[in-house]
Amino acid sequence: MLDVATLPTTIDVETASRLLAENSRVRLLDVRTPAEFESVHIPGSYNVPLDRLSEYRNELRSALADPVILVCRSGMRARQAEQLLSEAGLSHIHILDGGLNAWERAGKPVTRGKRQKWSIERQVRGVAGTLVFVGAVGGLTLWSPLTLLAAAVGGALAFSAVTDTCGLAILLSKLPYNQGATCDIRDVIARLDAEQAS
Repeated sequence: MLDVATLPTTIDVETASRLLAENSRVRLLDVRTPAEFESVHIPGSYNVPLDRLSEYRNELRSALADPVILVCRSGMRARQAEQLLSEAGLSHIHILDGGLNAWERAGKPVTRGKRQKWSIERQVRGVAGTLVFVGAVGGLTLWSPLTLLAAAVGGALAFSAVTDTCGLAILLSKLPYNQGATCDIRDVIARLDAEQAS
C-alpha cells in the first residue's frame, strides 16, 4: 500500500490510479471549467473550478482532511490550485502529472458528456495562433502594421509564461460557449463533508 506521506507533490498516472484503488478516502478535484468537466472527466472526481477556488478554499480545507489529487487538462491549473490550497493549510495535496491528457493516453477510464467542448488551453492556442497567423500574413501582404498584432500576441504569450497566468484563458472562460455548464461549489463541499463523515 502506498504511503501518502512519502509521495511527491506531483504523481504520475499509475501512482494516482493505484492510490485511488488502495485508498477510498482519496479525493479527486478537477479544477477545469464546468464546461470542460461536463465534456470529459475522471469518474468520481469533483469539479471545483480554479477561478472559484480561492473564494472557497477555507471551506474546502475543512471538507478535505484526506489526500487530494488535483486534476486539470495538462497540469498547469492544478499547480495553481495546489498553491492556493497549500496556503489555506491543506496538506497531502498531489498533482496529476500531465493531467487528464496523460490519464486518457494511459487508457484510464473517463466519463464523457453528451457535448464535447474544446479545453480552455486548446481554445487559447486556437485564438492566439489565428491572431498571429492573420497578423503575420496580413502584415506581409495587405497592410504592414498588422505585423504588430502578431508581435502583441507573441508578447502576451511570453508574459503569460513568465507570470504563469493567462488573460486570454480568463477572457475565453467568460464566453457563452464556456458557460453552458455550472458548478455549485456549496453542493460539492456538502458532498465532500458527507463523505468525510461516513
